[in-house]
Amino acid sequence: MLAVVLLLLIPELRNNTLALWKIIPEQSNQPAALSYAKAVSLAGPAVVNIYTRDIQSAPNYGEYPTSNVRLGSGVIMDSQGYILTNFHVVQNANLISVWLQNGQQFAAELIGYDIYTDLAVLKVEAVNLPVIPQKSDLKSLAGDVVLAIGNPLNLGQTVTQGIISATGRNGLSNTSYLEFLQMDAAINEGNSGGALINSNGDLVGINSRQFSNPQLNIQGIFFAVPYQLAKKVMEKIISHGRVTRGWLGVVANRYINEFKGFIIDQVTPGSPAYKAGLQPGDIVYQIGEQQINSITHALDIVAETKPNTSLLFKVYRQKRQLDIPVTIIEYNQVLNK
Repeated sequence: MLAVVLLLLIPELRNNTLALWKIIPEQSNQPAALSYAKAVSLAGPAVVNIYTRDIQSAPNYGEYPTSNVRLGSGVIMDSQGYILTNFHVVQNANLISVWLQNGQQFAAELIGYDIYTDLAVLKVEAVNLPVIPQKSDLKSLAGDVVLAIGNPLNLGQTVTQGIISATGRNGLSNTSYLEFLQMDAAINEGNSGGALINSNGDLVGINSRQFSNPQLNIQGIFFAVPYQLAKKVMEKIISHGRVTRGWLGVVANRYINEFKGFIIDQVTPGSPAYKAGLQPGDIVYQIGEQQINSITHALDIVAETKPNTSLLFKVYRQKRQLDIPVTIIEYNQVLNK
């Protein structure tokens, strides 16, 4: 219809069809380029650069003290100034400096840390800080596209892209890298403590470090602490100054679907389980009010129980149902003995 109207209004076009196509713009069939710029713009301002300095006294009289400067990254978790980073970034630091992407600089206080997850919580006195987007119900899956944001080698904020190679657990019984998020987005010196985000800009985890083995040439295996676990650790540190974990003292490797419970293989002498009367061969199918859906689920229930709390274990023993109360103790107390 547009072409007919143009031909009626502009007679010169009747003998020059090429001019008609010049008037009507061509439509491009090219799809829009895939970009993660929006995700980075949402999360990037909340990822900070961290510089630490540990001052060592001079070994001999008259010599000047020496200092080591380390760098890392951190993530602003809320508007009160709490920042999550890796413990190895701030370990033994005398001075901690936080730099925002807009150039603002703040001195930071170490609130507490957790050596098992290699997480630390910092606090800066500031207002109107950018906070990283978070979703409490976020669930990561192997194959999800992720972006790692940090300050590698002090080059400035840098983004690397990859996928989640394997997923980990979110409970406080997490104590090894095998249970963290594994991804192939590069983590180099300075990236530690930075943000791992999804393509929407939501926080997926806190970048930790690269898997390394001096005897093997390994590439593309990096780890991050899952967001839900990192948040639990942060909340415990803010509330209590440290993370406490409950300990039961059993070894279990088999979950029985028929009974919806796990079989106790070993009981540690002197442990809460031993003192309460749990025995090898017992099938634990409920702890407190919670039905057991896996061994890791049971371990997380215990780990997240406040020490010196009594939990009721429901077990099958030789075709009998038993209710056995167990007083959980702190996991750290076990290590310190």
